[in-house]
Amino acid sequence: MSFTRYPAYKPSGVEWLGEVPEHWDVLQSRRMFKARREAAKEGAIMLTASQKYGMIPQAEFVEREGRRVVEVIQGKDNLIQVEPDDFVISMRSFQGGLEWCRFSGSTSFHYVPVTPIKHVMPCFFAHLLKSDKYISALRSTTNLIRDGQEIRYSNFVQVPLPIIPVSEQIAIATFLDHETAKIDALIAEQQRLIVLLQEKRQAVISHAVTKGLNPEAPMKDSGVEWLGEVPEHWTVTQLRHFTRSLPGFAFSSEGFIQDESKWKLLRGVNVGVSCIRWDDTVHWDRQVDDRLDQYVLSPGDLVVGLDRPMIKEGLRVARITQEDCPCMLLQRVAAVKGTKNLSTDYLFFLLSSPYFLAHFEPETTGVSVPHISTGQIDSFVVPIPPPQEQAEVIAFLSAELNSIQRLTEETLRTIALLQERRSALISAAVTGQIDVRGLVPEAEAA
Repeated sequence: MSFTRYPAYKPSGVEWLGEVPEHWDVLQSRRMFKARREAAKEGAIMLTASQKYGMIPQAEFVEREGRRVVEVIQGKDNLIQVEPDDFVISMRSFQGGLEWCRFSGSTSFHYVPVTPIKHVMPCFFAHLLKSDKYISALRSTTNLIRDGQEIRYSNFVQVPLPIIPVSEQIAIATFLDHETAKIDALIAEQQRLIVLLQEKRQAVISHAVTKGLNPEAPMKDSGVEWLGEVPEHWTVTQLRHFTRSLPGFAFSSEGFIQDESKWKLLRGVNVGVSCIRWDDTVHWDRQVDDRLDQYVLSPGDLVVGLDRPMIKEGLRVARITQEDCPCMLLQRVAAVKGTKNLSTDYLFFLLSSPYFLAHFEPETTGVSVPHISTGQIDSFVVPIPPPQEQAEVIAFLSAELNSIQRLTEETLRTIALLQERRSALISAAVTGQIDVRGLVPEAEAA
C-alpha cells in the first residue's frame, strides 16, 4: 500500500519530529502530561510493566509468561497508584517506550506514571510513545543510559510532543491498530513456521539416530524405555565405552582479562543450543603450562553446559569450530570426544536428539540451578550403529538440516522485514509523514 503526504508542511523546530503537517503544533510534554504521585489505594492490585503486553496485572503476566516476577514485600507504603489511560515510564523505556495502562492498580516506585492533561487521545499516544523516533529522542535526553538505569519524569519532559486534532489522533490510531494487527498476524504465522521447522529438525534427528535410515532393517528391544526398538545390529551401551568426557579447569576469576589477543575461556554462558556465543567473553594470559594442555579445545570437539544444561530450545551442546579457537575449557563445561568407533559428528546429533533429552532430564540434580556431571553423561545408555552407518546418517542429517536451516533463516529475514515495516509505518504516521485520514471506514474509527 502506498500513502500520500499531507498537502503542506512546516518546520516543527523539534529534531525528532522534523517537518510536520501545517495544521499541527508542538508543545512541551509537561503541559500535556503530569506525573502521578498518588499513593496506592488500599487493596489496589499489583501491576507489572511489560514491553510485550503493556501495563497488566502481575497475576496475568505470571500466567502468560509461566514465570514469577519479583514481588514487592517490603516498602509497600512506597507503592504508587496507576489509573486507566496513564502511561508508565519504566526502567526499559529507553528501549521500548512508555507503556499504556488500561487498569486501576498499584506499581513500584521505580516506575513513573504520567497522566494526560490535555491534547491527548491515549489510543494515539499508545503508538507515538512506543515509536522508534520517540524512543530515540527519549534516549538522547541522557548520555549515561545503560542496562538497569532508570529514566525518570525529568527525562520525559525534555521531549516535546505534537499537538494534533483529536479527530485526527483517533483516525491515525484506528489506522495503525488495523494495519499493525495485519502485520502482527503475518509475523505470528512466520513464528509458527519456525516452531514447525524446529519440530521437524528434532524429529528428523531423533528418527535417524534411534531407528537408522533403512526402514526394512530388523529391530530389537533396546531395553531402554525412552529409546524403544533400535536396529538389531546396533550396539546399546553406556557412552563411557565410546567417549572420553573431561570437565573444565577451575581457572581463577582473578586472572580473567579483556584482551582479545589472549586465549578465550569457554564458560557455561558461551554454550548455546548447537552454537557457541562469544558475546560475553573472558580471556586468559596462558603461559607454557603442561597441566593446561588437556583443557585446550580443538575444532570438532563437543562441549556441554553442565549448569542448566537444558533450555526450552534443547540441550546446551555445541561443536567447537576453527573460529572459536584458541580457547580453553573452564569449569562447569564439559568436553565430550568420540573414540575411533564413534564419530564426534554422530555423537553431536545423538546428544541433540529430544529422545536423549528425555533420558537426560531425570539425571539432572539441584533445584535452583539444575546441573549434571561428566560421570552422569558417561553413564547414559545410547544406541551406536557401525562406523559406516554413522557416516551415512551424518551425511543424511547434514543435508536435511542445512535445508531446514535455510528455510529458518529465510523465515527470520521475513519476520525482520515485517517488524521493520511495522516500526516504519508507526513512526511515519505519528509524525505526520504520511496522511492516513480517510483510509479507515468512519464507522470503524467511531
